[in-house]
Amino acid sequence: MAAPKPITRLISHVILDLDGTLLNTDCIVSQVLKPFLVKNGKRWDSKNAHKYVGKTPYEAAAVVLEDYGLPYSTEEFLSLINPMFSEQWGNLKALPGANRLIKHLKSSRVPAAIASNSSRSNIESKISCHQGWKEYFSALVGADEVELGKPSPEIFLEAAKRMNADPSNCLVIEDSVPGVTAGKAAGMHVIAVPSVPKRTDEFSSADEIINSLLDLKPEKWGLPPFNDWIEGTLPIDPWFIGGPVIKGFGRGSKVLGIPTANLAAENFSDILSEHTSGVYFGWAGLSKRGIYKMVMSIGWNPYFDNTEKTIEPWLLHGFDEDFYGEELRLVIVGYIRPEANFPSLESLIERIHEDGRIAENALDLPEYAKYKDSPYLRNPLQQGASADGNEAEPEFI
Repeated sequence: MAAPKPITRLISHVILDLDGTLLNTDCIVSQVLKPFLVKNGKRWDSKNAHKYVGKTPYEAAAVVLEDYGLPYSTEEFLSLINPMFSEQWGNLKALPGANRLIKHLKSSRVPAAIASNSSRSNIESKISCHQGWKEYFSALVGADEVELGKPSPEIFLEAAKRMNADPSNCLVIEDSVPGVTAGKAAGMHVIAVPSVPKRTDEFSSADEIINSLLDLKPEKWGLPPFNDWIEGTLPIDPWFIGGPVIKGFGRGSKVLGIPTANLAAENFSDILSEHTSGVYFGWAGLSKRGIYKMVMSIGWNPYFDNTEKTIEPWLLHGFDEDFYGEELRLVIVGYIRPEANFPSLESLIERIHEDGRIAENALDLPEYAKYKDSPYLRNPLQQGASADGNEAEPEFI
């Protein structure tokens, strides 16, 4: 990730994009468009999804019509799909770090606004299901309240105006290229959190590029720092996944000397879209063996240039034999660092072992050790429990 460029003035206000920055809208887009395209004899291509990021609804609709050759005008298309999207706004999940950031800014008394290419009414609908969001923001600005949406700077300038803030004292956090362009054109400092993988080179105009909101360091911008890191780790709301161990790429044991217990990523497409790439840790339960400490990478592993996002847990225990096919349960409780590339295989291996040491020590802390007793790690799959571990865990969640 790119280091921030030096700032010359203190940041006093923060302006946040909504879709793809605070809320995970990617899965909703595919859930709505997939069946609509099937009805029209077309097939959804996820590789085109990046074309819609950061655009106004009208612009995005025009691109969809062109890509798939649909026989509608833009207005007709929007009239058909807008009701479908509206039904889903209440199901949008906050992206990792979003609630943490909003609570931190609120407790630090830092004024903030939302500036989005969505309409004002859609912004209000989307945030209404997230406790405390609507009450916190000093201003909400939609594309229908200005002449031009992003990449025009109008939305951001209007947000600053409504907060009585000087644009040069505003920090913008954006996931799209049009949003970054708009923020810089408004004379503001901009942090990019790219929502489309492997395209960080397109965000070079941003003052800083980070992997996710979990990696945000407010103190770099003159804002109060987070104080929730514990010995190099960040506690997160736990999440649960499980499934049979499969054979992976064969590089864990053979190339890295670090055997990983791989899960089939295609079974976890929804949960992978909800969680940013990076290095996490927690507890692993093997149905026939016991419970072990675990560190895990999620992402594309840049050194090996994966084409698909993977889940690769490393159980911090020496096993004498393989256990392919055995049921593996994971409770992920903390975050260590963003995914990164490395100049050599040796440096990658060194960093993986360092991640293991950090996880090993952290899991002895009460904050994380309590999850070792999670029933999810021990019980066989219960009736109605899904492979992504979304069954209720009231004593921990």
